Amino acid sequence: MRDDEILTRISALVTEEHELRNKLTAGELTSDQEHARIKQLETALDQCWDLLRQRRARRSAGEDPEGAAARSVSEVENYRQ
Repeated sequence: MRDDEILTRISALVTEEHELRNKLTAGELTSDQEHARIKQLETALDQCWDLLRQRRARRSAGEDPEGAAARSVSEVENYRQ
């Protein structure tokens, strides 16, 4: 994925998150349904941001950003700063 594709994906995930919150408020889905999907969205967002950071770091270091790869959910979710 190119940077612009990753950013488009991030935007779509954020839009879906907002739509879910609106549906919850409108009573169109249960809190459990909203929480389950939000968890999935947050995980996907974390992976997208991680990939974008990898690409930017590689580019900054003079390396090919295409060498960056999406990391597993467990690796991204257990990352400590």
